[in-house]
Amino acid sequence: MDAMSSSLLSNAYLHPKCIRSFPSPPNKYIPDPFFHISSSQITHEIKPKQEPKSTSTTLTRAPTPSIKHSLHEQTVNGSATATTYSPPEPVSLQQLKRKSPTSTPQTSTRYFLFNALDEIVNNFIDPPLRPSVDPKHVLANNFAPVEELPPTDCPIIEGTLPPCLDGAYIRNGPNPQYLPKGPYHLFDGDGMLHSLRISNGSATLCSRYVKTYKYNVELDAGSPVFPNVFSGFNGLPAMAARGALSAARVLTGQYNPTNGIGLANTSLAFFGDKLFALGESDLPYQIRVTPDGDIETIGRYDFEGKFSSPMNSMTAHPKMDAQTGETFAFRYSPMSPFLTFFRFDASGSKQPDVPIYSLTTPAFLHDFAITKKYAIFADIQIGMTTNPMELLSGSGSVVGADTKKVPRIGVIPRYANDESEMRWFDVPGFNIIHAINAWDEEDSIVLIAPNILSVEHTLERMELIHASVEKVRINLKTGMVTRSPIATKNLDFGVINPAFTGRKNKYGYAAVGDPMPKISGVVKLDWSSKGGREAGCRMFGSGCYGGEPFFVPKSNDPANMGEEDDGYLVTYVHDENSRESRFLVMDAKSPTLDIVAAVRLPRRVPYGFHGLFVRDTDLSKL
Repeated sequence: MDAMSSSLLSNAYLHPKCIRSFPSPPNKYIPDPFFHISSSQITHEIKPKQEPKSTSTTLTRAPTPSIKHSLHEQTVNGSATATTYSPPEPVSLQQLKRKSPTSTPQTSTRYFLFNALDEIVNNFIDPPLRPSVDPKHVLANNFAPVEELPPTDCPIIEGTLPPCLDGAYIRNGPNPQYLPKGPYHLFDGDGMLHSLRISNGSATLCSRYVKTYKYNVELDAGSPVFPNVFSGFNGLPAMAARGALSAARVLTGQYNPTNGIGLANTSLAFFGDKLFALGESDLPYQIRVTPDGDIETIGRYDFEGKFSSPMNSMTAHPKMDAQTGETFAFRYSPMSPFLTFFRFDASGSKQPDVPIYSLTTPAFLHDFAITKKYAIFADIQIGMTTNPMELLSGSGSVVGADTKKVPRIGVIPRYANDESEMRWFDVPGFNIIHAINAWDEEDSIVLIAPNILSVEHTLERMELIHASVEKVRINLKTGMVTRSPIATKNLDFGVINPAFTGRKNKYGYAAVGDPMPKISGVVKLDWSSKGGREAGCRMFGSGCYGGEPFFVPKSNDPANMGEEDDGYLVTYVHDENSRESRFLVMDAKSPTLDIVAAVRLPRRVPYGFHGLFVRDTDLSKL
């Protein structure tokens, strides 16, 4: 999910006083400073913790990649026995950005004026008064941003990494490049990829921003330039003020929206032998993972000009059919057509658009599902706010919930050339953000998805969201829709064995909200029986939270796949007590989702959105 920023937070200082000792080997585990957000500053701090005594390695505060650190080797009898980092003097995060040799802040009169007007809007016209857009609240604890991290070795602290995990697990998520000066929603941060490169049982972590057009423009400017989509247009006064300021920035050439306004902060996809970072407000950004585990942004990708309009975009949840090699996708828009469906052939070549004009109002369509015959869309109660009085009052947002609307499910043949065969079915009370899977059954289609029971809280009070996984059956002959709950726990971010996308399957795995957006564990679901059941569970422990699980099958051979659940679940987990992050590998077949391996990460990985595992054989194609 995509796309500002309290001057009170703009001066954040690093604390270099905390010193910790770690056992050898050197340069393997570097604790990351932890952000604390108060009303005046964001500071780096390392929580004191007893560590095993060691004479081999002494590390002071974790080095920040954007600053040069001196590295000293101590020698005894001519042999190096220790490595010591000498940290620089404390600097603010804004100074860190400006130390980059590629970043020369723009200091002309017009840019100074723009920034001054931005301060007026953020402090007087539309200050961050609600918790959902208050940076002090949104960026607290492990939601706080981190700096980029070059490839860094990680110790395996439990078990061994299975050979089928040779490749890279990459997780996307929001990580604002600059500390917000005004309203900031969780969905508004710049995309950062956290990649764990695994090779022959060893692991290397790297964290890099997706170098979007927005990221590069703001890096050069030395401050935020683009308005935030989810928090920057809250109420008519804010819309007018930020809209006028944005127009002035465009007219003076500070940025060109036709080059893309997206954050690429939501998910990843691999198809057509290319790897993409995705955010639904823009086109995909092509990236690559280097052999040493680094992440490079190749650039915004328009599929050889097949996306002809400069304002085109694509969903962050394309669906890949493992049997045909095709990929299906869509985009939604605040202007007609509000929904456009399209697909890519097995080589990644985009096919013609299929505009859906029967969707008559702008809706929030984050995800969809496919079967072997159809594509399935959910027209839910979240959409673009059209009530001018709500905007005028200053309490309304551009995106909001309409609880009077009756949700619908739309079904269209997946190889349709136009929308003539599109059918809509009313499904009262059914609001989905994510779909888990769907398949064909005789004259029906079956959809598995978490239903948001408190849709009015989706953007404003995420901690109040409760999602119940349901099985929905639509009889295409009679038009009858039936629903049955599979699980009553608060579950979302559901995944399956990707080989079964669009095919009838038995198992799914979902994240446990405690509350959302924090994830306290993973549940294995079996929906093959009439009512469905919980077939396994792994809770991360007190104070430990993770993210979306991702299923990696043991075999990648279509002719020798084994059983559906024969594979592993992988995810990042953060311990808020010790402030350490780990990469977990769980046995997907086990009823308790047993931990097969755990990797201690060199610093914390912030909570984020969706991830992807890419095998070595596919990485070599990039």
